[in-house]
Amino acid sequence: MLVEIWSDVVCPWCYIGKRRLETALNTFEHAADVEIVWRSFQLDPSAPRDKREPVYDSLAKKFGGSKAQVKTMTAQVAQLAEAEGLHYDFENAISFNTFDAHRLLHLAKSHGLGAEAHERLMRANLIEGAAMDTPTLVRLADEVGVPATEAERVLGSDEYTADVNADIQQARAYGASGVPFFVLDRAYGISGAQSAELFLQALTTAHDAQLVK
Repeated sequence: MLVEIWSDVVCPWCYIGKRRLETALNTFEHAADVEIVWRSFQLDPSAPRDKREPVYDSLAKKFGGSKAQVKTMTAQVAQLAEAEGLHYDFENAISFNTFDAHRLLHLAKSHGLGAEAHERLMRANLIEGAAMDTPTLVRLADEVGVPATEAERVLGSDEYTADVNADIQQARAYGASGVPFFVLDRAYGISGAQSAELFLQALTTAHDAQLVK
């Protein structure tokens, strides 16, 4: 069974959804037959490529609210994340244009390390408050096994641009306007960080459908 996941590394709901899917897979009888493929998506493609700013500032501008309102909103998300074992640090999280990060993730995928790299970048951004500049991305890639020299070369070029754009276009073709977005066997779509119970039900439905083909 193929499970494709459109996600962005700055998306707190994506990390929560990832954990809930993993919980479902832990109880899914046929988990060994599931192949997970991570796909690129940008929550804010208009963000300047050369600018990084605190998440509170970025969200206040995006939603037109005050920092106090943003802190209340993110505190609720952080509480849900805690239930999944994720300790978000919005005070230090950095907002940035994620296009280069997605190019790096495609490089990691070419090394068979796509899942590891996706996990590492989300943790670095949402939990560790990493700067997420080019040196940081290179370091994180190296930590999961992608050669630093190769990561640096890719980030200094436009390599994998077409791959990132293709993922985004495919998401739009499916009708996805946000992430996380999960597609099972190119037939069953799940939008948002749904419960582990719903993921388990969807996995079972997709598996049962294979049996009657």
